[in-house]
Amino acid sequence: MTKVSTWVGQAILYAVFAIVIGVFSGWPAYRALPADQAMLKVSFIHHGQRVADCRPFTAEELAKLAPNMRTPMKCGRERSPVTIEVDLDGVNIYRQVAAPSGLSRDGASSVYHRLQLPAGEHRIAVRLKDSAAPGPFNHTRDATVKLRPAQILVIDFDAEKGGITLS
Repeated sequence: MTKVSTWVGQAILYAVFAIVIGVFSGWPAYRALPADQAMLKVSFIHHGQRVADCRPFTAEELAKLAPNMRTPMKCGRERSPVTIEVDLDGVNIYRQVAAPSGLSRDGASSVYHRLQLPAGEHRIAVRLKDSAAPGPFNHTRDATVKLRPAQILVIDFDAEKGGITLS
């Protein structure tokens, strides 16, 4: 008798546990964004150009180096910060200057920013500069996009795909 009551009690506890999990798996309803909103994400990791150009070693500099370290060119490690600007419908909504990572400032610059905006058609202009030289932005992208409610548009940089990508 005791063994049967133990099995019945255990079955009841498992049933209650399954019901609790079933209820909370669909309730309360979670919405990442309001019904009429979309999300714009700026997310990339990119190495800026080198601050100093490479130059050939002089004969004296090569003589001071160990034989296995004798390369023809001397290149500085420091990289330029990466500047990005995003315009939405002609208004600048985001600007950041991302410093290179690493102790020697020789790593990649990383940017991550989220912006909630109304769904619908928008004109997006993205400008990126990865050089310390004065002058205009090296990479630009203008596009008209139609965002559906709850859609996420990601702005990325991929040199192999031609620069700034919208996906």
